Amino acid sequence: MTKNFNITGVCVSEKHYMVDISKKIAKALQLVESGYYFTINRPRQYGKTTTLSLLTKMLHNRKEYLPLKISFEKIDAPTYNNHVSFIRVFLEIIISRLRFNQEEELVTFIESKIDQLKNMNDLSNLITEFVNKSGRKVVLMIDEVDRSANNQLFLDFLGMLRDKYLLQIEGEDKTFDSVILAGVHDVKNLKLKIRSDDDIHKYNSPWNIAADFKVDMSFSAEEIETMLKSYIQDKNINMDISTISEKLHYYTSGYPFLVSKLCKITDEEILPAKTSEEWNEKDIDQAVKILLREKNTNSETLVKNLENNPDLYRVVYDIIMDGKQITYNIHNPILDIGTIYGIFRNHDGLVRIHNRIYEQLIYDYMSSKIETSISMDNYNFRGQFICEDYTVNFKKVLLKFQEFMKEQYSKNDEVFLERNGRLLFLAFIKPIINGKGFDFKEVQISEEKRLDIVITYLKYRYIVELKVWRGEKAHEKGLLQLVDYLERTNEDKGYLIVYDFRKGTQKEWKNERTIVKGKEIFVVWV
Repeated sequence: MTKNFNITGVCVSEKHYMVDISKKIAKALQLVESGYYFTINRPRQYGKTTTLSLLTKMLHNRKEYLPLKISFEKIDAPTYNNHVSFIRVFLEIIISRLRFNQEEELVTFIESKIDQLKNMNDLSNLITEFVNKSGRKVVLMIDEVDRSANNQLFLDFLGMLRDKYLLQIEGEDKTFDSVILAGVHDVKNLKLKIRSDDDIHKYNSPWNIAADFKVDMSFSAEEIETMLKSYIQDKNINMDISTISEKLHYYTSGYPFLVSKLCKITDEEILPAKTSEEWNEKDIDQAVKILLREKNTNSETLVKNLENNPDLYRVVYDIIMDGKQITYNIHNPILDIGTIYGIFRNHDGLVRIHNRIYEQLIYDYMSSKIETSISMDNYNFRGQFICEDYTVNFKKVLLKFQEFMKEQYSKNDEVFLERNGRLLFLAFIKPIINGKGFDFKEVQISEEKRLDIVITYLKYRYIVELKVWRGEKAHEKGLLQLVDYLERTNEDKGYLIVYDFRKGTQKEWKNERTIVKGKEIFVVWV
């Protein structure tokens, strides 16, 4: 069977190239062996289902365990109309798992009881009898559990499991040895709103018995290497595994879907067009470009979460566009929801966008919204700026952008310009480099809130810095910082856009060419 890089659903080692996550599974197994109930809450496409699948296989190989892995994904709303319908559907899902695993005696037992169950107490008694009859440690794993979370009947179900768990500890009941709930949200911290006539009641989830699941499910560069080693052995592909793994981690910060997606693009789209059977760093760069141009469920979810949460959108904007530093505090609801959705991460106590691909995707998406709201057609026609040798006349680009800003300044209020000035340049440059170019930014916090943009067009690179005017002293410091950046990237020429929001005669629409420590910098004020 030909293997491939999988980006949908559960990963199976016989069919897919997989990162070795055995150490992560071992940590989850330790919780099961200790009889803990716990939740695995991670963003979409972060490996939750694969983790449950691998854990299930491991438990199947141990005679003392009976693992039951089910999903609540397809349970519809009418199922929650009453206890009888929910109990029946829940047990029918359990029966299907038991039948698949040839546990016919247990199937017959449940089928003989199912029509007699009317409430959660009846289900509780059945669970006790079922566990006793199995003669094993039964582990219940429920995937996609938060799809059912906003429902009082589901709370009743969790409450029943909790009560049995506590009684089992006291030796007064018999129930599932371990229960694992997997979903995006952490059910134990969920507050639910249930409407009853005209009242809205808030309930805290009864899942406060759950142990913390502290396993880092993102992939390290070393873990990514394990997948690439399997791939090159199978396909006889050449690559510097360590370099490629580091490059993949650089862009993705180990987000499982993004790692697999970049590998899939490189293997299936980029490699076939090459004359050599080899992966290099430029291939990964190209894969990132392709990924950012396509529409997929991961990017759609990211944009949807931003659009549906205005406060989250605002904070993300401040971080990406203004380089704002925000202290990471998980108790802040906005930061918490951003972390749950995989948008934020804690980096040395500060909030950061989880990975560079998300940062670029959001940055492109936000600039596109500006691009479609303001007409720039008379200014950024691509043919004006591409030279015969296929370089970009970047001095001309900046002068044209300055012209655009000067003529449009009076048409937009100052608050809009100050907040969106950076986005306007990003929107301006897009049509010029579209197709052959690629822009990526490196945010660096300084006195002037600098945002460096690295633009590639074919084989050429252009370093652009955007900053707000904070006075002559800060400007000189900014020039030195840009020179330092040029030195680190081995470039001799850089560009600087200064956003000057002073009023009246203080504002200057000027440009200048300056040499600082042997580096040529072209500056425009807008």
